Amino acid sequence: MAATTTPPPWQWPIPRPLQYLFDAVPLRVYEATELPARSQPATSDTLPSLYVFATAEDARRGRPSFNPGCLKWQTYLRLAGVPFRLVASTNHASPTGALPFLLPPRSTTSCSTSPIPSSQLASYAEKTHAVSPSTPLSVVANIPSSSVLRSEAYQSLVDHPLRNAWLYALYLDRRHTSLLDTFYTGPASSSGLVRATLRRQLRHAAEGEILKMGSYLSGAAAGTAVVDGDRVVREAGEALEALAGVLAESGTGWFFGAEGPSLFDCAVFAYTFLMVEYMAGPGEKGSREGDVWLGDMVRKAGEGELEGHRVRILRAAFGEGS
Repeated sequence: MAATTTPPPWQWPIPRPLQYLFDAVPLRVYEATELPARSQPATSDTLPSLYVFATAEDARRGRPSFNPGCLKWQTYLRLAGVPFRLVASTNHASPTGALPFLLPPRSTTSCSTSPIPSSQLASYAEKTHAVSPSTPLSVVANIPSSSVLRSEAYQSLVDHPLRNAWLYALYLDRRHTSLLDTFYTGPASSSGLVRATLRRQLRHAAEGEILKMGSYLSGAAAGTAVVDGDRVVREAGEALEALAGVLAESGTGWFFGAEGPSLFDCAVFAYTFLMVEYMAGPGEKGSREGDVWLGDMVRKAGEGELEGHRVRILRAAFGEGS
């Protein structure tokens, strides 16, 4: 019996004008080209590169990022003894649309050089020490198992009141407009119109983030939501006092009795450092008598526990003493 053959599937004929075009300009797949030389410094041959919000000068010097989310992981990796290069970046450069992320070195022996998002940085730090015992000694510690649930409850104070206060102060408090421009709008464009538009967009986004967290609406002006700044700052003060109290109970200088700084310590430091560094208090431009400043709140919380904690991590992670 003769074998049957399946006729090729029927296809629409290509119109003759298009056929002439394809004959004249045939499709061609070019070989991949190397990245331009100017892009090579962004990735090191020997060190992973941590992409964060930072000024170019601060990134060059390895100084703390001005973004709490980035600073948390920058601090953790430094305390964990993971060597890396710091690269000033923006969300647009991130594969996930968010910073920070870590890019392994080009000379890595790993089978993958894919970017590592922040959710995987802790496990990356553990693996780095497992395969490279020569890396600097890690001083990171784990929270005792008996305090894990308690730490999760207190994490909400960092994620909500402290974050809300930072968003409000940086984006909505007009006293810090120059800081907002230095961090975000200035580097984005030299056009005053573009910076003003971006500033409005950032403030609108910050309002939305704060209002998602609770009933912080104090009214509306011209159809625009108005955040109750007094309540935001008041709840941040209460959170700082609570965190100072937990630290005072610890006895080790680190949260929840850990023998060294944990990821929780890094998360708290990310806010207390930035509040003290950039929102210290009287003497700043635009300050008035009776103003409340986040940096001053950090220093006065409890009996100074958070201020001492801030200085200890600053010394351990960045070699700075104040």
